[in-house]
Amino acid sequence: MAKIVIVGGGIGGLAAALAVVRHGHRVVVLERAERFGEIGAGIQLAPNGIHALERLGLGDAVRARAVNMDELRFMDGVTDEHVVSMPLTESYRRRFGNPYVVVHRAELHTLLLDACRPLVELRGGRTAVGYEQDATSASVVLTTGERVTGDAVIGADGINSALRRQLVGDGEPTVSGITVYRAIIPMERVPAELRWNAVTWWAGPKCHFVHYPIAGGKYLNLAASSDDGATEAFAGVPVRKARMRREFAVLGATPRRLLELGTDWKSWVLVDRDPVDAWTDRRVTLLGDAAHPMLHYAAQGACMGLEDAVVLGDLLDCASDELAGRFLEYNVARRGRTARIQRLARESIQLWHPAGAQALARNRALSSMSATDLHDYVAWMHGARHLENPAMAA
Repeated sequence: MAKIVIVGGGIGGLAAALAVVRHGHRVVVLERAERFGEIGAGIQLAPNGIHALERLGLGDAVRARAVNMDELRFMDGVTDEHVVSMPLTESYRRRFGNPYVVVHRAELHTLLLDACRPLVELRGGRTAVGYEQDATSASVVLTTGERVTGDAVIGADGINSALRRQLVGDGEPTVSGITVYRAIIPMERVPAELRWNAVTWWAGPKCHFVHYPIAGGKYLNLAASSDDGATEAFAGVPVRKARMRREFAVLGATPRRLLELGTDWKSWVLVDRDPVDAWTDRRVTLLGDAAHPMLHYAAQGACMGLEDAVVLGDLLDCASDELAGRFLEYNVARRGRTARIQRLARESIQLWHPAGAQALARNRALSSMSATDLHDYVAWMHGARHLENPAMAA
């Protein structure tokens, strides 16, 4: 039995802890915050993410709390025209083995945390600044100067990972030039005719707006993106409603009607990083956003972290002296699939934000696609359910 130290107590770190401890190792999770918790709003989980949660023993619990989506609905945000929908019901679920769901981030985090509590040592108030290692061990270095030592270290400390800074050394995240605005509203405030059981996108020139139900349908999650050329990253900055009206004035009556319902808007500048081939250094490896951070436009960030956890957990069914080799196997197995999704998330901006003739051409191309065409397009992502190892779905 080895001792594995995991840096980061978010969804990816807790999933990794659960996957590793189930293979007989002792696990310690270090979290910067004093208390383990999660902020944020809704996240989308495609069948590949649900499959990973099944492997962690949480599939039924997540499905019980999540909202099953009936479709992914693409709308022209200027004309209010319905362009195309990808159905997510019978044929989709048969093909990919699970539903497409949305869940509140805090609900998913709580399920993972509760599963970890009796099995994993959880230490809050520990901020990592780097790592050290020798031939037989690896240590996390904390801001206090303390070392937390184990047989190996997994960095799941997010896009601004201290471990990545040392291991990869690629500087600050890349600023996308896009600001996203988020709010949550009670569903009873939403007009009945707009309570669609769908993830809905309204695409406009240099902007788009997404909404979907969360928390068992009690709330509507709103996220509006503006390609405003932002050059500096920031997170969670409050925004006045007048700013929202100006930013999205180009959109049609229906999306503006929904945006008007939002209150307590907060804003973030989106950041990501270029894909890298190597995120492992002998007894130290990275996972989730620390390894392959991506824009949220492919709705696969959480799913990739969950897949990472399951694949790595399976590979760590080994002795301590094999850990470095297994970390390298994990890195090689995961880098192609995750890099492909990182690139797809960036490229999808071209789908959301064109104007004029380009938007009309996009609408024609999308509306010509059948349900089967659309399912075929996402099969390499969503269909990892049918593989013994999700890493091989590249």
